Amino acid sequence: MPPRQKLRDTPEFTPFLLVATLQVAAATVSSLALATLVYAATASPFLAALSMFGASLTQVAGAVLLMSAADRLPPRAATAALALFFAVGTAVLAVPGLPLGAVFAVLLCQGLAASVGGGVRYGLLGEILPREHYVLGRSVLGMGAGTVQICGFAVGGVLVGAVSPRGTLLGAAGLYATAAAVALTGLRRRKPRAVGRASIGETRRVNSLLWSSRSRRLLYLALWVPNGLIVGCESLFVPYAPGHAGQLFAASALGMLAGDTVAGRFLSVRLRRLLPVPLLLLLAAPYPLLALRPPLPVAVVALFIGSLGYAAGLLQQERLVGLVPVDVMGQALGLHSSGMLACQGVGAALAGAVAQGRSAGAGMAVMAVASVAVTLGLAVESGRIRRSRRGVERQLPAPQQASGG
Repeated sequence: MPPRQKLRDTPEFTPFLLVATLQVAAATVSSLALATLVYAATASPFLAALSMFGASLTQVAGAVLLMSAADRLPPRAATAALALFFAVGTAVLAVPGLPLGAVFAVLLCQGLAASVGGGVRYGLLGEILPREHYVLGRSVLGMGAGTVQICGFAVGGVLVGAVSPRGTLLGAAGLYATAAAVALTGLRRRKPRAVGRASIGETRRVNSLLWSSRSRRLLYLALWVPNGLIVGCESLFVPYAPGHAGQLFAASALGMLAGDTVAGRFLSVRLRRLLPVPLLLLLAAPYPLLALRPPLPVAVVALFIGSLGYAAGLLQQERLVGLVPVDVMGQALGLHSSGMLACQGVGAALAGAVAQGRSAGAGMAVMAVASVAVTLGLAVESGRIRRSRRGVERQLPAPQQASGG
């Protein structure tokens, strides 16, 4: 059956995709507008980067304290409620004269909510689609997100200049509210995936289960850390090129879209297993070049090619889905999403701190080198585990043949 036909046979996937797309559009436009506001008010690369990705830092708290709710809330109601929460929070960010402390307080609250939202979203995707179609569906989500980010950063840049950053934030709030309406009308009512009450204790119990496997631990780290360091590079686009940040973000999003399209639809199973490490290395490659201040067209092309490497995350998620039980799928995928976003927040803070003392280009180069080092270190450790397992298998005695009587 052709890939598109598989998804057309699941009509609920269309409103699910629309909800996710509207939320990505709102987040894209609002983050650019807010970073522009903060940078204009403070002239601080660190605070601009933190305003764009700093809310992700609270994903750690959400993953540790709240993530069991991802499998214990009705998915449709939770999806709509979270979208409305973001609509209200984004509208508050548009209030004139809002103190900087209040801005970051709102962002921290949004980060906590988003930690549960990722688990709800990807757990619901696992219910809407059969497990063998999860990578295809996740690929389509990535394609939609990439397309929307390309348009969102381009349109957001125009809106920030033509309307105002605060007007752009109000538009983003409207997109979140629309996503809530689509969730309520387009998704069907479902029971929670797991029984019992969401609690800190249950969250920790399942996290301990997920973290108990060395292979899963290394896979989570490979999903989180290199990605977070490279997003730290992206968080410096506004101070790096204040008049052209939208083009840089759009080039990165276009590369991510192309990479997810190829990885989700055209790669064989063997290539999907072999390519994550090379793709992560490709992801880091453009940023030392950007530190040399090339012409804008060269920077755009380099970012497009390098961002093909974001497809590594899709291939790693395929492996993660095969390593976790169904009844904790939402928490497992939410832990991935929260950890990744938290590392993005850490990456943004680190990159901003380096740029504050040196330059945006220097911050990008440092973060890219760190990403390469982490990727290679995790690859070496994973290779040791595989060789150890093969050695154990070779040492096991061959099963004895049953003798005929």
